[in-house]
Amino acid sequence: MSKSVLIGLSGGVDSTVSAILLQEQGYKLTGVYMKLHDNEEYHKENFAKAKRVGDYLGIDVHFLDLSSSFAQEVYDYFVDEYRLGRTPNPCVLCNRQIKFGQMVEFADSLGIKKIATGHYLKCDGKFIYQAFDKSKDQSYFLAQVKKEVLPRLLFPLGEMTKDEVKVIASKIPLLADISKQKESSEICFVENEYTDILAKHMQIDRDGEVLNEAGEVVGTHRGYMHYTIGKRRGFTVHGAHDPHYVLSLNPEKNQIIVGKRDDLAVSNFEVRRVNLFEEKSQEFTCSVKVRYRTRQIMAKVSFERDGGVVKLFEPVYGLAKGQFAVFYDQERLIGSAEIC
Repeated sequence: MSKSVLIGLSGGVDSTVSAILLQEQGYKLTGVYMKLHDNEEYHKENFAKAKRVGDYLGIDVHFLDLSSSFAQEVYDYFVDEYRLGRTPNPCVLCNRQIKFGQMVEFADSLGIKKIATGHYLKCDGKFIYQAFDKSKDQSYFLAQVKKEVLPRLLFPLGEMTKDEVKVIASKIPLLADISKQKESSEICFVENEYTDILAKHMQIDRDGEVLNEAGEVVGTHRGYMHYTIGKRRGFTVHGAHDPHYVLSLNPEKNQIIVGKRDDLAVSNFEVRRVNLFEEKSQEFTCSVKVRYRTRQIMAKVSFERDGGVVKLFEPVYGLAKGQFAVFYDQERLIGSAEIC
């Protein structure tokens, strides 16, 4: 069974090409389509595509309904974090708890050791590394995955570019239309704006006060949940001639605090939910990304129990509580922690 692999199939380009590559390498595949959120039409359409891929490859494709767990572990977390004035990263939690958590448990139930997906990153069984195609690299999103899962993971696209993947898909007549599909959104259950989700659960449109750092009321806004750290539009600051940015939120009082761009600069911050892939001394130097689409910055990191402090060698602008600081040794992923 060592050549048996459970591969996550979404019906899209990346997972399809991953399956093709693994089959060409001699692996015996079993597919699984994971139902996460409750958009029934979305799942009906995409499971049909995944089944079509399975038929083409001659493999079984299971339908795994994880919507209940997803709602508790990911969706509710997403809503609650915004309610608390934080900026969550649901994909990081989903990869830990669902895709490389419950999917692994499903593989165990089938007696399958290896797990594969269409993510862009590399894994040698001990560590995760950034993908060859840096513009598509998704190592950031797997930075909270449990260390013990790593020996079981396969990522066929780690050494490829997105263009190379599309070329492979376009050469297969049955799947040619897949290569023309629109890229999936970053957060699967958010079709347009994150506030559309929040509005289903609470009143988000509530006029409130805009304060400066001195605590003085300088303007108005339309409800704190419309704003994330660093945002510069959608609120008024009376008499302002220069751009103002959201520095922090006070959800209890429905207030936002604003300032100039320089006021956004942060060099030191605390973290929690530490997840490391290697043993480190209590203090070490590495590079860190504070959001998915930011560059790596050198930092000194010190941990104690489940928390720690990150001291950046240069400031970042718009640091948001709830996002994840992801630590690298060049391209190798060291681990991560939630910014608090």
